[in-house]
Amino acid sequence: MAISLESRRTVKGLERKSEGRRHFAKYMWLYLFLIPGCTYLLIFKYIPILGVVIAFKDFSVVRGIWASEWVGFDNFQYLFQSHDFYIVLRNTLILSLYQLVWGFPAPILLAIMLNEVQHMLFKRVSQTILYLPHFISWVVLAGMIINFLSPSTGAVNHIIASMGYKPIPFLLEPSYFRTILVSAEVWKGIGWGTIIYLAAMTSIDASLYEAAKIDGAGRIKQIRHITIPGIMPTIVVLLVLQLGHILDNGFEQVFLLYNPSTYEVADVLETYTYRIGLIDGRLSFSAAVGVFKAVVGFILVLGANRIAKLFGHHIW
Repeated sequence: MAISLESRRTVKGLERKSEGRRHFAKYMWLYLFLIPGCTYLLIFKYIPILGVVIAFKDFSVVRGIWASEWVGFDNFQYLFQSHDFYIVLRNTLILSLYQLVWGFPAPILLAIMLNEVQHMLFKRVSQTILYLPHFISWVVLAGMIINFLSPSTGAVNHIIASMGYKPIPFLLEPSYFRTILVSAEVWKGIGWGTIIYLAAMTSIDASLYEAAKIDGAGRIKQIRHITIPGIMPTIVVLLVLQLGHILDNGFEQVFLLYNPSTYEVADVLETYTYRIGLIDGRLSFSAAVGVFKAVVGFILVLGANRIAKLFGHHIW
């Protein structure tokens, strides 16, 4: 009996190995295509995680990471006692809230409207025009915004002056900065975001729309009861992922548009870590800010997924 059981285990093991070899041979090219992406993730995403230890040290470029003095949570303690940190955190959260409220539903609404367009030529031309801003770099876009809103030569202020009002220095006024930044981000990303939702809409069974028409449902009811529920899993996934980046406002767009007169509303965690890390040379302190962002993002992703699970939609 013992020999029989051992023989069975051996045979099963050989069968699994043979099946594994056949599977690899069948999908060999797909695994080869994964190598560049996995290599990129390993080199630029996973290996740098070891540098997190800088946040717990008094890092010295001369002595290196491992020879630098260990200070424990001193950097985090100083971080949470800093008055500037709470101002920066407030600005970050407010900008993220604006982006979430205005930027997240915008591609959904646009995708629904494009999906309802029946004229294919108009639909394709509209999609192409709406996608183009995504390929404009923030350096170019920031230059366009500065030129359009310039008090002396900007087109917007020319219109304001022609109406008998004084030119407005938009980029020097803290009250306008958040609106300008969020509007530019929505304009830049709205077309690209629609690609995902339009792709999700193609998976909706066309017979559902036909049945709804027979039952007398109009376009609004079809959107409400078929289209939106059909793309709801995609909406939930993207919402959870965006909540994980709620402390990421993007460095380029803020850095290129803000100035000392708008620091009070424009300074966010990315620009804050840039100044204290690279300009002031306090790399350990800036690393502590990065660890704080990562922990908060991780907690928010888990929390958002947990809430989504309660409503029947979750990632894992």
